[in-house]
Amino acid sequence: MIHPSAIIEAGAKLAPDVSIGAYSLIGPQVEIGAGSVIGPHVVIEGRVKLGRDNRIAQFASIGGPPQDKKYAGEETAVEIGDGNTSREFVTINRGTLSDARVTRVGDDNWIMAYVHFAHDCQIGSNTIFANACELAGHVHVGDWAILGATTLVHQFVHVGAHSFTGMGTYLDRDLPPYVKAAGNMAKPFGINSRGLRRRGFCDASVIALKRAYRSLYRSGLTLEEARRELDIQSSDSPEVRLLAAFLDGSSRGIIR
Repeated sequence: MIHPSAIIEAGAKLAPDVSIGAYSLIGPQVEIGAGSVIGPHVVIEGRVKLGRDNRIAQFASIGGPPQDKKYAGEETAVEIGDGNTSREFVTINRGTLSDARVTRVGDDNWIMAYVHFAHDCQIGSNTIFANACELAGHVHVGDWAILGATTLVHQFVHVGAHSFTGMGTYLDRDLPPYVKAAGNMAKPFGINSRGLRRRGFCDASVIALKRAYRSLYRSGLTLEEARRELDIQSSDSPEVRLLAAFLDGSSRGIIR
């Protein structure tokens, strides 16, 4: 299951059923879990740990050094969970000493062609990144987020769980959970109600989030006033509590 032209350097740890395509290079600090398929012309280098059942398409580059001029060869890493699909020309750089020291990707993510995760990004699970999404360093993306094609995310921005961006969106500030955004610069366009219903959220939860959205974006309240209003609304809604907690943890401020 390993093509004769592939180079597997001494020290690499591969489960017995891992498949490696032609002309791929697997570095000496790489671990690849059972059921994973690595296509042709893939480079996986540095300290990289891949879980089970991952699929990496041709010409992807995983674990390369961060594009950070301060990086001086320190021991940092990439950790990727189970069941992820990374398509052609995906690049995932390892972390830096200035942050988590590791770039992390969770489970069951769908990462389309030409997507880039820069150093120290922290990606949740069940996300979708359409073609040519570009994440700068230190970006956090929550579970179930969907980023439309060519979405650009500024460094240190946090993208909340269950959020959604349209094609060509530029995020220079945090995108709250459950919220849809589009444009350059990004503007909010309501709650991702269709996606929430597909994932089994009940009508009461969606209604509560729409009410919270109106308070945050449509009421004319200042951000501080809207935040106090969300405290009142969150008493019987765990989703609104998560939204309020995200606002409290935002260091860059939210799109508004």
